[in-house]
Amino acid sequence: MKYVKLGNSGLEVSPICLGCMSFGEVTSGFHQWVLDKKSSAFLIRKALDLGINFFDTANCYSNGTSEEFLGWALNEYAKRDEVVVATKVGIPMKPGPNKGGLSRKAILVEIDNSLTRLGLDYVDLYIIHRWDNHTPIEETMETLHDLVKAGKVRYLGASKMDAWQFEKAQYVAEKHNFTKFVSMQNHYNLIFREDEREMIPLCIDQEVASTPYSPLAGGRLARNWEANTLRYQTDQAARIKYDGTRASDIKIVERVGELSQKYKVSPAQIALAWLFSKEPVVSPVIGATKTSHIDDAIDSLGVKLTSAEIAYLEEPYLPHETNLLERSQFIR
Repeated sequence: MKYVKLGNSGLEVSPICLGCMSFGEVTSGFHQWVLDKKSSAFLIRKALDLGINFFDTANCYSNGTSEEFLGWALNEYAKRDEVVVATKVGIPMKPGPNKGGLSRKAILVEIDNSLTRLGLDYVDLYIIHRWDNHTPIEETMETLHDLVKAGKVRYLGASKMDAWQFEKAQYVAEKHNFTKFVSMQNHYNLIFREDEREMIPLCIDQEVASTPYSPLAGGRLARNWEANTLRYQTDQAARIKYDGTRASDIKIVERVGELSQKYKVSPAQIALAWLFSKEPVVSPVIGATKTSHIDDAIDSLGVKLTSAEIAYLEEPYLPHETNLLERSQFIR
């Protein structure tokens, strides 16, 4: 495994990040297709054996049980200084005042809760899950900076937001000498490329790493669009994000299939190879419910597309309306 720097930092991560939204208790009501503790630990150990050192979860995933499963497996199978653990804050964990968002009160409560569930003294990367319109960004950035200085957090990251919001946060951090973000976990794949307009150029300019989520569009770039899987049937968030543009996007999915046959690899490997060709992508967040999903991700690192093939994959793309519901704090 060849490791890469996370943006303008010294932190070294694997070029594949194992996303842990697939792990947790089904009874949490978060997703019906999540894996139990034993199955989750098996996949985490598989990832470790293949050299993956970067793991991403969130406090809200399966009501905290994703963090619990990840923490248990890493404490069982890995040395703390050899793994990079990312978790997130912002989405409400339960109804009521101060139960979510990015206020000082909420962040300070949630970092301690996350550390307890993970069984760790610190997290390597702490990510704000969404922009909080109800809290001054100065309050959020100062609180995050305090966590870094307290040793509970090593680096800071952000996730889905507008470019102007991300720039504002970085400006506030620089102005007050607070810790700045080193990564942006944005929504980016072959059938959703809207961040190429503003966010990606901004990240390139500021040397911020892109660690895209949903790199395979909820599986739509990895298989037949209507494959009969439990996730396809029950993942309402993915349906909201992708089903409305199916007519145009399916042309791209078909071209992914053509190139997968040419290279004799899986469609997932082609879709990921395209993503790896894009600056400033460093480590896409790969969801996995089977060992083959991890194998595909690793094998995609060896697939190199030509400039003509990249253009062929991109050519059918039409502008997408940014889904306002996905921008909200309730859709991941």
